[in-house]
Parts: sequence; C-alpha cells; structure tokens
Amino acid sequence: MVFSTTLYHLVPLSATTVSRFLGRYDHQMDEKGRVSLPAAFREGEGGGQFILIQWDKPFLTLFPLDVWAGVQNELLDYRGSDRRRWNWVRQILAKAVEVSPDKQGRILIPAWLQEAGSLKGTVVLNGVLDRIEIWDPEDFHAATQDTAEDSESFRHQIFGGQRLP
Repeated sequence: MVFSTTLYHLVPLSATTVSRFLGRYDHQMDEKGRVSLPAAFREGEGGGQFILIQWDKPFLTLFPLDVWAGVQNELLDYRGSDRRRWNWVRQILAKAVEVSPDKQGRILIPAWLQEAGSLKGTVVLNGVLDRIEIWDPEDFHAATQDTAEDSESFRHQIFGGQRLP
C-alpha cells in the first residue's frame, strides 16, 4: 500500500500561546524506531522536547512540554488522595517517556511503545491542535472514516454557515 505525504503547516501564533499543530504527514520509521518529525512540528514551543505517551489505544500522543504541563496539573488534581486514582495515574505515566528530536529532527519511539501503537514501517503523524498523534496508517484510516450522521451539523457548528435541509 502506498501513502503520500500531505503538506500542511504549523499555524503561527503569538509566543504566549501553546503550540498548535495541523495536518497529516506519513513518514517512514527506521529499523531503530526513529521517525522524522515534520519541520512544521519541530518549530513548536517547549524547547523541542516532548512527552510521548499512550493514554488511549491504538495511537500514541506526542505532547510539547508547554501542553504537558497542563496535562500534568490535571493528573495531579485528578489523583487527589484517592488510592485507586493514584494507581490509575501510575499506570498511565508508566506508558510515558520524554523525547527530543535529534539533529536530523527524528524522535526515537521505544520498542515497547512501538508495540503498544502497532507501529512499523510507515506511520501517520497527525497534528491535533495542541498535540501530535502517531498512528499506524490502517488504524488511522479506520478511525477517521466519516460515519457519524451528525458530522455535517458538527462541521457547520464549528466552521459556520447554514445547515442544509
């Protein structure tokens, strides 16, 4: 199966806002588990460091540090003093690792996260506003099929315009 690379760009925002990512990019993961981040994704804030985590199956999520700080605060608040919540947060964070692009703009996806995300060969890097998702191409295609009956209403609610009769 052949995949093409779609070229979209990072939305330029002021320095006081969190990183914003847009577009789908298909990139080849090498035998060592390295994948090149699109240049537009490397230009985000946070000093080029990211937290790579699988918090929802089947994909991985790459959070810039400025966005991760908010997630971390949410986890601390959620955890509170409830022992069951502490264990849940512990389980989630056990699936996280800090990554930084190398000089060629590649991040290393550890083998255990590659396995968790069913990643091999070509991977999809999809910008989702404040984070980047990393998908197996077939899983991404299956997950993004437009099957919701109210998707037209949703699109018009977000982007404006009149709902068609």
